[in-house]
Amino acid sequence: MIAAFRSRQFIAFLVTGGIAAAVNFGSRILLTPWLGFGTSVVVAYLIGMATAFLLARAFVFTESKQSVHQSALWFVAVNALAVAQTWAISMALAYWALPGLGVTRFVEEIAHAVGVVVPVFTSYLGHKHFSFR
Repeated sequence: MIAAFRSRQFIAFLVTGGIAAAVNFGSRILLTPWLGFGTSVVVAYLIGMATAFLLARAFVFTESKQSVHQSALWFVAVNALAVAQTWAISMALAYWALPGLGVTRFVEEIAHAVGVVVPVFTSYLGHKHFSFR
């Protein structure tokens, strides 16, 4: 299992995922004034997820034998778990942990950034074994 996280494919996943995470993070900042923090975390995640799917299919899991439709269905299923992780971690940090630690600046940004990073490993394994097998 550890070897999977040292592969060229995982590195490509990190790069494309980093791009998708930047899209996610940036769109959350743009959406928050109109949608509020909690809703914008979810909508931004969906925007980032679409970006991640396109990049992963094109540059990471290039040898996938599954149809685009089948890959997309699994991709959504894997990301449904990841968005729950992202949302729960973001909310817990923004409204409980960071204020409890006395953090008052960039609370939403810090909380969301940590929330986006946490599902990287579980998502890679899910996409490798289900979305793009």
